[in-house]
Amino acid sequence: MKLLRPAPLLTRPKVTVVVPCYNYARFLPDAVSSALAQEGVDIEVIIVDDASTDESLRVAESMAAAEPRVTVVAHEKNQGHIATYNDGLSRATGRYVTLLSADDLIAPGALARAAALMESNHRVGMVYGLPRDFTDRPDFTDQPPGTAHHEHTSWTIWQGRNWISLACSRGRNFILSPEVVMRTATVLGIGGYNASLPHSGDLEYWLRAAASWDVGRINGPVQAYYRVHGANMHETRFAGAAVDLQHRLDAFRVLEDARLPLPADQRAKQLSKAKRALCREADLTARAQLAQKGMLAAAIELRKFIESLHDVPGNIERANALQSRITRALRGRRAGIANAAIAYIRSQLDRVRWRLWAMTGIS
Repeated sequence: MKLLRPAPLLTRPKVTVVVPCYNYARFLPDAVSSALAQEGVDIEVIIVDDASTDESLRVAESMAAAEPRVTVVAHEKNQGHIATYNDGLSRATGRYVTLLSADDLIAPGALARAAALMESNHRVGMVYGLPRDFTDRPDFTDQPPGTAHHEHTSWTIWQGRNWISLACSRGRNFILSPEVVMRTATVLGIGGYNASLPHSGDLEYWLRAAASWDVGRINGPVQAYYRVHGANMHETRFAGAAVDLQHRLDAFRVLEDARLPLPADQRAKQLSKAKRALCREADLTARAQLAQKGMLAAAIELRKFIESLHDVPGNIERANALQSRITRALRGRRAGIANAAIAYIRSQLDRVRWRLWAMTGIS
């Protein structure tokens, strides 16, 4: 890992902003405006409308008619988000490319900062930074959040395989998504998102990118704004701790692919590390759930997840110990002091991890 001072952007590279859209007409103008307002880079915006049933296509075509930097691709039939991502990415003509959901926003100056890092470090194929969420509410007028200024910007650069090792050690996805900018050459080299992973395709994509390229992070300023609302796909369709862990495991299984440009022993070692991390998290989460009334079903599913990974050393014992706690809870016994303490410690650790992630991009 290297920590560097930022270097100025001496060129004006072209950046393609791909905006997949499905029934987000009310958000689309703000998303596109946040891209067109970027300074220091040349921008092209490609809106890919996935057969929306609202006014999205009309809104998109209206913006394209008024702004030559905007083009629109209209799907005649709904193809789903993965196909829509891949369609847009395949049309990028810029040196760099970013995928921006139609309900998210790019922070002012973000694309120039990302381009400067990659222009100065030609082995870096993917850059991310700090995302900040914002929430729909009755008094929210759907205007972009205030600009965040930060004077203490720095760059972190990891060798790709070291970044993969960190992700496997934590069993986590460090990236939300809208804050990522990639080299178009990276996208062309690793191919599209995996259609068989609609729930965790982003994590799998970052792992594939890091297997071939170094990874950079911009520390300090906000790079993107992530909108949290009731229509977010991960909230409405993919809820549940055990389900989330399984989706992450599915993404980490890309390390089983012999086409990944890493030695076989390294791939096996990293996958084993990810499995252990996921099982530790499942165990801690289940104990925390048992300390809360009415969370037995979640704990049972987490125990099943642990049991399914029987190749992880100590997992049978871990699953059996957890089953004993579940059985006691089913008999009406209150969670012991140990489980309550674990739940409290877990909540405090989550706070520390969040702060660490915000500062370093790793948690």
